[in-house]
Amino acid sequence: MIECLKTRRSIKAYDPDRMPSREQMDAILEAGMNAPTGRGAQSPVIVEITDRDTRDMLSGMNAAVLGSNGDPFYGAPAVLAVLADRTVPTYLYDGSLVMGNLMNAAHAFGLGSCWIHRAKEIFDSPEGKALLDKWGIKGDYEGIGFCILGFAKEGYSPVAKPRKPGYIIRVE
Repeated sequence: MIECLKTRRSIKAYDPDRMPSREQMDAILEAGMNAPTGRGAQSPVIVEITDRDTRDMLSGMNAAVLGSNGDPFYGAPAVLAVLADRTVPTYLYDGSLVMGNLMNAAHAFGLGSCWIHRAKEIFDSPEGKALLDKWGIKGDYEGIGFCILGFAKEGYSPVAKPRKPGYIIRVE
């Protein structure tokens, strides 16, 4: 278990034509749903996007916020949008823990993942709010992040940076 946590890396090159299986997606989503939340409030929601048109639209919106015309989702065929209810005091932490669980679960299944930012900007926009309404998400939700998922392109294997000195401080 600890080895899985130590070897997970952010993948930034995907095979766009290889979709994770339904079983893999369901297990990853279950891991996200079981992330700890403040007071057990379960403030986050996870939106699974495997529809190519919706995925491409979100990628385009993300690129526009970034001021780019590339694919900020690096070709990943699946996207999990994590949002959390702003009325819950721990919403940002809750959503962040969901993101961590999603990425670690993906790695446990041999899939690549990466946290992509700018979900806040997208879902705070009129276009993003219209998507939330279309998806039946009511309330004051903030986009926490996009967890992109898929199979890494052949030969893509990022190397971990060394851990910085002083990362751990012991008070004994």
